Amino acid sequence: MGRAARLFEYLVVCGIGPEIRTLDGGRGYQGSSVLYLPSLLDQYPPSNHSLYPPPPPQLPTCVLPAGVEFYLSGYNYDDPSTHPRSYPIVLTEGDGSKIYVSCIAFRDPVCEDIAEAYQISANSYADKCICLVSRSPSFGILREALEEIYELCFSSSGSSKPLWDVIAYMVSCVPLPNPGKERVLFSVENSLLAVEVPPKDGLPHADVSFQHLVQCLDVDNFIKLFTSVLLERRILLRSNKYSLLTLASEAICHLIYPFRWQHVYIPLLFFSGVDYIDAPTPYMMGLHSGVDTAGLMMDGVVIVDLEHNRVTTTEEIPDVPEPEYNLLRDEIIKLLYPNLVGIDQMKNIPGPNHSDQWPRTGNRPWGEDHDIQLRLIFLKFFSSILGGYRNFIENTATQVFNAQAFLKMRSRATSQPPDPMITQFLESQGFMDYLERGLGSEESSNNLLDKMQDAIGRGQNPLSILPSPPEEPEIITVSDTGAGIKGTGTGTKYCYDRFPATIRSEEQEEKRKQLLASASGALEYSGKLSNSPSVVGGRDSSLSPRERAAERERMVLDIKVKLQGLWLRLLKLGATDDPLSSFEYGTILALIESDAEGIGGSGFVECIREHIHSGWSCHLTEEQFIAVKELLKTAIARAISRNDMATTRDALEVSAEMFKKDINNVPDYVERHLRSISIWEELRFWEGYFDYLMDRFSSRSANYAALVTTVLIIVATHMAGLGLPDTDAWFMVETIAGKNNIGYKHMIKLRGYLSHIRQLCIGYWGLYSVKSQSLTSYGLPSPRSQDVTDDSQQPAEASGVGRSWVQSMFSRETKSRGRSFRNWGSDSGNVGASESGTPKKQPHTNFRMLRGHSGAVTALHCVTRREVWDLIGDREDAGFFISGSTDCTVKVWDPSLRGSELRATLRGHTGTVRAINSDRSKIVTGSDDKSILVWDKQTTQLLEELKGHGSQVSYSRMLSGERVLTASHDGTIKMWDVRTDTCVATVGRSSSAILCVEYDDSTGILAAGGRDAVATIWDIRAGRQMHKLVGHTNWIRTIRMVGDTVVTGSDDWTARMWSVSRGTCDAVLACHAGPVLCVEYSVSDKGIITGSTDGLIRFWENDEGGIKCVKNVTLHSSSVLSINANDHWLGIGAADNSMSLFNRPQERLGGLSGTGSRMAGWQLYRTPLKSVAMVRCVTSDLERKRICSGGRNGQLRLWDATINI
Repeated sequence: MGRAARLFEYLVVCGIGPEIRTLDGGRGYQGSSVLYLPSLLDQYPPSNHSLYPPPPPQLPTCVLPAGVEFYLSGYNYDDPSTHPRSYPIVLTEGDGSKIYVSCIAFRDPVCEDIAEAYQISANSYADKCICLVSRSPSFGILREALEEIYELCFSSSGSSKPLWDVIAYMVSCVPLPNPGKERVLFSVENSLLAVEVPPKDGLPHADVSFQHLVQCLDVDNFIKLFTSVLLERRILLRSNKYSLLTLASEAICHLIYPFRWQHVYIPLLFFSGVDYIDAPTPYMMGLHSGVDTAGLMMDGVVIVDLEHNRVTTTEEIPDVPEPEYNLLRDEIIKLLYPNLVGIDQMKNIPGPNHSDQWPRTGNRPWGEDHDIQLRLIFLKFFSSILGGYRNFIENTATQVFNAQAFLKMRSRATSQPPDPMITQFLESQGFMDYLERGLGSEESSNNLLDKMQDAIGRGQNPLSILPSPPEEPEIITVSDTGAGIKGTGTGTKYCYDRFPATIRSEEQEEKRKQLLASASGALEYSGKLSNSPSVVGGRDSSLSPRERAAERERMVLDIKVKLQGLWLRLLKLGATDDPLSSFEYGTILALIESDAEGIGGSGFVECIREHIHSGWSCHLTEEQFIAVKELLKTAIARAISRNDMATTRDALEVSAEMFKKDINNVPDYVERHLRSISIWEELRFWEGYFDYLMDRFSSRSANYAALVTTVLIIVATHMAGLGLPDTDAWFMVETIAGKNNIGYKHMIKLRGYLSHIRQLCIGYWGLYSVKSQSLTSYGLPSPRSQDVTDDSQQPAEASGVGRSWVQSMFSRETKSRGRSFRNWGSDSGNVGASESGTPKKQPHTNFRMLRGHSGAVTALHCVTRREVWDLIGDREDAGFFISGSTDCTVKVWDPSLRGSELRATLRGHTGTVRAINSDRSKIVTGSDDKSILVWDKQTTQLLEELKGHGSQVSYSRMLSGERVLTASHDGTIKMWDVRTDTCVATVGRSSSAILCVEYDDSTGILAAGGRDAVATIWDIRAGRQMHKLVGHTNWIRTIRMVGDTVVTGSDDWTARMWSVSRGTCDAVLACHAGPVLCVEYSVSDKGIITGSTDGLIRFWENDEGGIKCVKNVTLHSSSVLSINANDHWLGIGAADNSMSLFNRPQERLGGLSGTGSRMAGWQLYRTPLKSVAMVRCVTSDLERKRICSGGRNGQLRLWDATINI
């Protein structure tokens, strides 16, 4: 029987195998208190079966989400903790298809050979899981069949056949019934089982009971969860029962029919994957309530506690509009509590033809009828809020839906403004997917939403849209074809004290022995195999070359197939879709980042290459181009970390093809970002690329010298496209030519070619800015200043030094490469030298890791000279750093005490610390516990506890006169008097959470922004609101106020400059490809610096009649978190733990004419090598040239750049 027609795909056994590893990656057995990675032990069909692909590689980790634990005892009837557990899980593949798995986890004896090899106590037990895998969502029959297998294994009466023969018969022979027409009967030993599938023209097959969901949540929380799913929020379900997490997730997905969940879907998240919760894209995940999430941000995540009937989130969820909300609520209550709703009604109401729309359920237990009624209630809800939607679908090839016209129609009908909930729903990917699937497809003839709207319009019973009950299905009986195999008819019984293993082949048995011998260090066995080169300690070396090749080939094929489907779906995204937040982009990125062998990155590049070769014209929207660029950057970064020259080379060629064919000519080129990679400076790469081209060259009969010269011209073309200085390119070309014995005539030809490199650059890459060098004096830098901006060049790298800034991040101390090879850590090939040519002293860098926090660092503050200066002069605490963490503590650090930087630990908060500030004598901190604590800086004693906010505190600041200013997610800004421990006044109010605040104590002007996308300005001394600055369309993340200017940055990918006095928007800064997280205003230049999640730093300058971007620095590969500037120095920190320090030489201040670019005067002075860490916050001490970052690992990384000015 064909694979597609089988009900069961696999039966898989997972547990402890011959190679034991801990969840942290440690090798070997480390005690019963440690959790271990599960392995795939056995399966049917076997792994060597040519017709069936292997099970999903993540299956063992997912079916035992907590890992494998060892025990001293097995099953005990009187101890419920030892009983087997039966639960379902759902896996999602790259193309969005689902795999349904029924699991039974139990304690099974550890195999004797494993216990002996790892010196595990005799009679030990470990977790084992048997799983039945299917493509059909038939949870009921999957569970019944698997439980029959389990009971048969451990039955005291035994089975008439070997257990794996029973499994083989069941998996191989049971077909998938024809929907609505067949019922399949089959047996497991003496138990008869039946399976059938409902017809396709009704509601989708949902073999789950919705009772669990409605029992765990009350009606209001139930509707809130439904709304969150509909609006595609980040949703986290919590429960201590695995089954409940999966069944509740599946139930809510069926209730949004005819729409489908389009994003990450992991109903049961394995414990070690808890970091996935911080993902920025929408998801639906289920997590065991015993897993700690205290160190995670959880900002905006909808947390659904199924055990305690709670739905919480820091982000506002729009309410379902009226009258639909009350109608939906009443229908659900009527279904759940029919006797309570109809308590005042007569049993028999006189009157003709009286009947309810829904069948009476009375006190009957919850059954299939209740499930159908609940699903129809929600389908009726959709038919109401989308009434008449078909009239607003433009009948074109793309089936465009006119959302604005639909909302206007609904507003006129309800006499209400457009509802936020419906507006957001119409913008969701689920709704767009529904439109794509609806008209002109197979689903259009069976669209139950349209049928429901038509039935309600005609006054018909909603149940009439369902197909009539089918005729009695045809009975298909599956006979046991293996009745004649051994053990049958002889009276033999097979009994087991553990779940048996399949019969291993000689090759499998040899592999197992090698692994166990390696683990135990068995001298006898290793002596026998001492002459075998394949026997070493590592796992890969224990595989035969054929096995390794086959395993890698399967893995490569699986990843490439997934990438191919995701890539094609990414290209099909509509004009209104955001590729960077799409499921396709997130999954491709995960495949690239999570693959240690680089298959994901090379596969993605190969996927694009094959598409180009198949005739693809490379036409992309600007958003798609940016998404592809980000994916290529990630793939190349991973390839460089592995020294994978081939992938880097292929990405170069692919990006060149895309750039040359793309007609949109978007401003953010893939090639520009490829040029920002450190691999191009290395001779070994170009030598490898040269060899690669020589191997590919088809004309082997050509003159060898001419062939080498031709290939070197191609290499030089690539070098030019990457912006390599001519002298550096010539050094490498000359070196390669010398190794291949090229004569002087060909060298002259190469040198002449390089003299025209500028024209070749333009022909290859298109117009772009490169380092200004004199073409007449070959090999010498141009006398023109490298800091002068050419207005005709692209703003992104107008100064011509962007690549060098990037290179300095990767710069290493290198020996001289010859007379023509300069240091790469420079702006123009000679940074670190003055204009007169006198070398400058290179800055000395120093890093320190400050350890003390046990949780993620969430707040950082630098004590500046301005805060603590008095008539006596500088205080010793100037330059201190103060950090706050999820461990609820505040720590004070003194960088001057090398080796013992921690000065004090302040304990008092009971929640994550979010805000820190200080003055000469006090420290003020704000926390998620809604309190503000004031500390004495000298004694570190707690002075006051200020309470009054209704939500977490997001901002705190010490003011003169013993006052404290605070802001909170409750939307209020309060002024406190520390001396009286009271709130003096609520000086500002907002309709949503306040995320950022700026206050000028000299004028009393206060500016704040937050989740309502409105920046508000108050004059708190006059007690009045001055202006509401409306213009942003998403959260305002950052705000900066200097004099009469306010600058805001938002999640709508823009920054805006406002006038405080007029309350007007003076400029919109819209060139970023992600939310703007930080802004800074340069007073001396009257310019703006912005940083975004796209990793770019943009310098903006006032121009005649507007503001323009004069410099774009592609220095960081992750979100820019902090920008701090003074007159001469600029400190920047990013989420990838990279930092940078910019300098503007003093002689340039005031010396720039009106024709020059003032903001372009900022030059990168130093950037250190970044370490691997996820950074949450960054702050700078520019007076001492220090930058400090706080990571999720609880550590602070302090960079001290000692610079002689």
